[in-house]
Amino acid sequence: MRVTIAGAGAVGRSIAAELIENSHEVMLIERDLAEVEPESVPAAEWVHADACEVASLEDAQVQDCDVVIAATGDDKVNLVVSLLAKTEFAVRRVVARVNDPRNEWLFTESWGVDVAVSTPRMLAAMVEEAVSVGDLVRLLTLRQGKANLVEVTLPPDTPLAGRPVREVPLPADAALVAILRGGRVIVPQSDDPLEGGDEMLFVAGEGVEREIHTVLTTHDEGGQELI
Repeated sequence: MRVTIAGAGAVGRSIAAELIENSHEVMLIERDLAEVEPESVPAAEWVHADACEVASLEDAQVQDCDVVIAATGDDKVNLVVSLLAKTEFAVRRVVARVNDPRNEWLFTESWGVDVAVSTPRMLAAMVEEAVSVGDLVRLLTLRQGKANLVEVTLPPDTPLAGRPVREVPLPADAALVAILRGGRVIVPQSDDPLEGGDEMLFVAGEGVEREIHTVLTTHDEGGQELI
């Protein structure tokens, strides 16, 4: 996969290094010459240009990229880059960094954003996830808010302990995608038993998080099959 990252600051370079380690091709575009440091991520392609200019993106052949990541420290720049990538170059996937949570409402499909990543929101979610047992925590928003990645940690004394996954009656627009148990990541099968302390990760459609929480905290012994 070929990825363009607009913004070669600490965040952009870190993303680039991670993607390269996972065998992806990465191009970093940076307008501040002081931030152009090819030695910091030598396997990346470096371009000194303004990613807010159509001509610069044309020269960089952004249209050939699978993903564009707007990772600068300026929300206005990230919005412009996202809009150009989607509308002018038809990039399939656009990911944008949100620096100020107050601007998060702008990072939608209207501005070409497929996935908005708000560091403050993610950090807050991680704190909640670490301290909240039995509560539902939204970890990530997907598809412009149409779906979310959510987490629920079962309490140690959960009545679901020992019950198979198939007996958890989830709403139609929700899927259990993983169970974190100790140091293990479990891809759930219908006969796998649940345990107290399990961290359950769901992809859920808009508006069904409350139903998931209700199912896991007021479980009906009759149950229905989940998968």
